Amino acid sequence: MKKTLLAGAAALAALMPGVAAAEYPEKPVEFVVPWPPGDAEDVLTRMIAEDFQNTYGVPAAVVNKPGGGGGPFPGAVEVAKSPADGYTVGSFILAVPVIGPNIGIPELNPNPFEPLGAFMTYPFVIVSSKNAPYASIDELAAHAQDNDVVLGHFGAPLIPTKVTFALAKQKGFSFAADAAFDILDCNSLASGDVDVMNTTLQLVLPCLDDINVLASIGGKRIGLTPDTPTVGELDPSLSLALWNGLFVHKDTPADVREKIVAVAKETMASERAQDFMAKTGALVYWQNAEDTTAQIEADAEALAKINAMLE
Repeated sequence: MKKTLLAGAAALAALMPGVAAAEYPEKPVEFVVPWPPGDAEDVLTRMIAEDFQNTYGVPAAVVNKPGGGGGPFPGAVEVAKSPADGYTVGSFILAVPVIGPNIGIPELNPNPFEPLGAFMTYPFVIVSSKNAPYASIDELAAHAQDNDVVLGHFGAPLIPTKVTFALAKQKGFSFAADAAFDILDCNSLASGDVDVMNTTLQLVLPCLDDINVLASIGGKRIGLTPDTPTVGELDPSLSLALWNGLFVHKDTPADVREKIVAVAKETMASERAQDFMAKTGALVYWQNAEDTTAQIEADAEALAKINAMLE
């Protein structure tokens, strides 16, 4: 009898408006950036989190979870293991949904994520010290024929790294060694840890006058380095850009997605986000989920061609 009464009370409570499930969001929301603080995706995601908090009145913050040379994948695993309720949102590069399922990480295979949208294209660059005896990709290729050159990157499976390796192959040389880092900035070159590195322009802006930007990785030239060719100009088969977007579990409710998207879209159109674009060379925008999904499919095909080239 007691169990019957309790069951009846629970069923009645479910029908009463006053005890309906709380509307999202009702507790703190985390935006996970799987890189150290300070780069473009981190800055823009923090803007989204701030606007989310102001809009909905709940705490919202960026949580940085770098992978210790493992790229964004350890951070993505943390998001994959979280409930599909919109309280843990991934701020990911293309590599997470495209490469993550193929490198032996159970939590990422099959891909558990869907994009809410893309919001930024990186001003990704291949750079060397100003003291290096080369100031272009062709000069680097000639130098590397008789000299060891060490490449620094954010992870061997990542798209900028693969593009850099493929460009070297097309130019007839290879790097003597390479290593993955969580961050590649002015100190990375100054310390001599690497000779050449692919990184984001944001991380080397403080020493832009002291480095050579050999090429940029993206669809068009970066406004802050207008004289530097893109990798796509050097080899059209390698025209691939690196972008960042917001991702959630595939079974995250539609109304939850809509609330996150509404804030992110407004943030990217804000004056401070557009000012950030002007100062850093990053492209800032909002691309909807449907178009971002199509972009992922197109980029996956381009990456497959690059992988075939490297093999």
